[in-house]
Amino acid sequence: MSTDSLRPASGRPAPLLRPGSIPRDRLGFDIDGVVADIMTTFLDLARERHGRDHLRYEQITTFYLEECLDLEPWIIQSLIRELIDRPQELTVSPFPWAVPVLARLAEDHPLIFVTARDRADPIQRWLNTTLAPVPPKAIWVLATGDPDLKIDYLKALAIDYFVEDRLETCFDLAARGITPIVFAQPWNRRSHPFPEVADWQELDRLLFDGE
Repeated sequence: MSTDSLRPASGRPAPLLRPGSIPRDRLGFDIDGVVADIMTTFLDLARERHGRDHLRYEQITTFYLEECLDLEPWIIQSLIRELIDRPQELTVSPFPWAVPVLARLAEDHPLIFVTARDRADPIQRWLNTTLAPVPPKAIWVLATGDPDLKIDYLKALAIDYFVEDRLETCFDLAARGITPIVFAQPWNRRSHPFPEVADWQELDRLLFDGE
């Protein structure tokens, strides 16, 4: 595994995570921006429905989309609401390699997803369909409605490692003893001290190398 994949955006060495060192029964995942490529669908809808052909993925440099995209707030809010309520109908795709990695993990332990979405059912259905090789009973989704509440759910589930794309959440988790693994995205390129993966292939090597 390349050591570059475990370096934070600052370039300083991140805490060492050896391949195979993560207890997979104590691992959890965020969904949007980690498993579900929701922002690609968001931009596709903005182009198709509102003619905003100039928008690019790399322009999304913050979670506050009004600050980084040339879009009216009402458009942003309506599209995000649709993506929360109808991810399956809007053909949200998983990131490359997410499905085989998660299917392999589910062979031994249930998959635990903790999301800041305010509704679990739509994204549960999306996951059940997207992760077709995984029995639905092995896919657990908890919707907190607030990213700041994720820590309470993770603590209750005895999760020690969490794959997350929101840096603010990563800092909160680390302060409470949970090791965040940053899933690299344009909106988390600020300096941070956490382990990081660029994609699911790197996460696969971190979880399974040597087996």
